[in-house]
Amino acid sequence: MDLLSYQRTVFGFHGCDKRVADAVLTGKAKLSASENTYDWLARGIYFWEHGPMRALEWAIQQSKRKNSHIKEPAVIGAVIQLGTCFDLLDVRFTRELARYAASLEQMMESKGQSLPRNQRIGIRDGDWLRRERDCFVLKYAIPAVEVDWGCQFDSVRGVFQEGAPAFKGAGIKLKSHIQIAVRDPRAIIGYFLPDSSMLQTSLSTP
Repeated sequence: MDLLSYQRTVFGFHGCDKRVADAVLTGKAKLSASENTYDWLARGIYFWEHGPMRALEWAIQQSKRKNSHIKEPAVIGAVIQLGTCFDLLDVRFTRELARYAASLEQMMESKGQSLPRNQRIGIRDGDWLRRERDCFVLKYAIPAVEVDWGCQFDSVRGVFQEGAPAFKGAGIKLKSHIQIAVRDPRAIIGYFLPDSSMLQTSLSTP
């Protein structure tokens, strides 16, 4: 199968604590890959593609959680070369994912096991914010595709419908976004501090 290589540069935005943002911008630290079992795109350094306001909103929400490591919400921007991208906005990759998911499910059933489930985190949560199943399948499928295709994926990209409807009866959601998980840190060309005018946000929206 011909490999689709994304020689394409995008801007990504990462929500974090101000101390982390300052350290990364000055070259004293690097962002770490997230390895949670519920991560939407499996392992990687997460960014909202062209979404600085959403990144800040996320950081503010996280800062309100008990024992949060985010004390002063901030956003850092990054110039990302997607490189070889496992792009879930492209049917060539979603079809491969579906094929490997079916194979994984059969293999687990033969062992008397089942795939984990995506879960909501509250009664008002209209989305599966804990993507245990998605993460589990991606962790299996991506390395398998890399072996089959003889490649290594630098990034994973997906679109997510999230949040309440934008208006009554709408299929459009208030927090819909494109997310990128950078698997190879070399795909990050450099970091920058977003202009304050890019971070006009309000958490009064559902």
